[in-house]
Amino acid sequence: MTPELLIATTNQGKVAEIRHALEGLGLKLLSLADFPNPPSVAEDAETFEGNARKKARHYAQWSGKATLADDSGLVVDALGGRPGVHSSRYAGEKATDEDNRQKLLHELKDVPEEKRGAAFVCCLALATPEGREIVVEGRCEGRITLAPKGENGFGYDPLFFYPPLGRTTAELSLEEKHTISHRGRALERLKQALAGFLTDHALI
Repeated sequence: MTPELLIATTNQGKVAEIRHALEGLGLKLLSLADFPNPPSVAEDAETFEGNARKKARHYAQWSGKATLADDSGLVVDALGGRPGVHSSRYAGEKATDEDNRQKLLHELKDVPEEKRGAAFVCCLALATPEGREIVVEGRCEGRITLAPKGENGFGYDPLFFYPPLGRTTAELSLEEKHTISHRGRALERLKQALAGFLTDHALI
């Protein structure tokens, strides 16, 4: 019987990215879209890891299947790690990406370019109904620009300058972004951890 892994999201773009990253492990991947009326989980932890663990544990118990969940966002050095877990709602619960970017630029208006260090962070947590867990993290280090640049990506991408490529992440192709992204790096670590996990345990 093929081991099943539930991806705790209805975002099919994210599911496709995870499926691509974990190919070759012999897993059947499901998403919340495969279930009628899945429950929601309040992401109210103070850390990315806390939110990822909470979601993975909740949906593993609810579904009876091993479950993978993630939480990610932007941390800015000069702001003490903000917006952090509040990245998607930094300017309010109904804030748009543009609202969030403008708030970030406003808060950094007096911060010189050399002190605008930041990182995109992604935490992935896998939990089984029996309580076994894997947690990995991926980071992409860069800095916040003085003004947005680039038309690709979403969220804070137009403001996030990646020094090794000399461009913002909104100026990168999807292939380039996946290679250096926080989620891409976390998924690579998860794949390595899962390979050993599947040798010692079954997900089902």
